[in-house]
Amino acid sequence: MNPPPEPGRPGRGKGLVRPYVVTGGRAHPTRNTFDLVTLVYAPHDRPTAGLGPEQRRLVELCRPGSLSVAEVAGHLGLPVSVVKVLLADLVDSGHILTRAPIPAAELPEAQLLQEVLDGLRARL
Repeated sequence: MNPPPEPGRPGRGKGLVRPYVVTGGRAHPTRNTFDLVTLVYAPHDRPTAGLGPEQRRLVELCRPGSLSVAEVAGHLGLPVSVVKVLLADLVDSGHILTRAPIPAAELPEAQLLQEVLDGLRARL
């Protein structure tokens, strides 16, 4: 027997809400500054009154700390394109702030990685 659908998750059971309803019929964000690894966070001093349910969930999700756009989409169960439209609206209203991701440390050279791999194989 299948588990019951999760409440409030789009695309799962009776609670299906079409993406164009969530975004107010818009397919593109007001700003094109988001990629999958853009970090978003919500300041604690902004009230969520007047926000739609998805926008409110997004703000509450980002209050404890920064999440990437991809993580937000995954947690909310919404397509990334829909999340980008919602995020743009929330940035415009000051409910969400963004920042570039922290750059990853440079990868070691291939020779060093090969030496580590050779050493591991020698121990087996």
